[in-house]
Amino acid sequence: MSDANTPEKHEAGAWARFKALPIDSTPKTLLVAVGLCLFCSMIVSAAAVLLKPIQEINKVLDKKSNILQVAGLYSEGMDIEAGFEKFETRLVDLDTGLFSDAGDAVSYDQRKAAKNPLKSDALENDPAGIKRRAKLAAVYLIRDDAGAIERIILPVHGYGLWSTLYGFVALNADGNEVYGLQFYEHGETPGLGAEVDNPVWRKQWPGKKIYGDDGTVRITVAKGIPSGDAVQHHIDGLAGASITSRGVDNLVRFWMGEQGFKPFLDNLKKGAL
Repeated sequence: MSDANTPEKHEAGAWARFKALPIDSTPKTLLVAVGLCLFCSMIVSAAAVLLKPIQEINKVLDKKSNILQVAGLYSEGMDIEAGFEKFETRLVDLDTGLFSDAGDAVSYDQRKAAKNPLKSDALENDPAGIKRRAKLAAVYLIRDDAGAIERIILPVHGYGLWSTLYGFVALNADGNEVYGLQFYEHGETPGLGAEVDNPVWRKQWPGKKIYGDDGTVRITVAKGIPSGDAVQHHIDGLAGASITSRGVDNLVRFWMGEQGFKPFLDNLKKGAL
């Protein structure tokens, strides 16, 4: 009995017919394209896996670099890790405004905690557009030789026009006067909302007051020329970026308010920490 119709013969015949096709035939072109795509995807996937630890390290260094910059301690070419040792990093319970020992402050990931229902609270009053607020936040303190606090760096974030802006507000020892503001991550429009990174605009912040004499949040980001004591609380909004300006206004006022760091700052002023 002939074995001409066996599966092995059919497979061999199909392969032979494929090999006999012209090099630029549709089946061979598709095979090369699919093979190349698979090969490239394997290379990209392998690179992503291998480079992820390096990317994570660089993200941490960039964050520390921004903390150093907003605190006025950064210099070009400095050892970031060595410079960061000047900070005392503490966890703060945002509800009580007290220091917390519920975790390691240095490795604490506030973004991750905000996504965990057990470690965060859903917000009903949410002007910053963040939906959930972590129960704990890491703060960065600089103390003088006598142990007194000289500067307070607080993490802030909130929604602008296209993205969530992540940054830091640095305050002087009184917990009211701004030393600086800096964002380290956002996706706002270049030349418009992205001007939050412009050093000229950021120079408006130092010396401004967060709170009024009655303890209410007075800091404001808006276009216009204020009068009277409002001048010491006013930041001129970004030209052509009213929504981003409003987002910065909302996020700063939120984080300096009762749902943010005000209980902590009040405790510092009273010497309760």
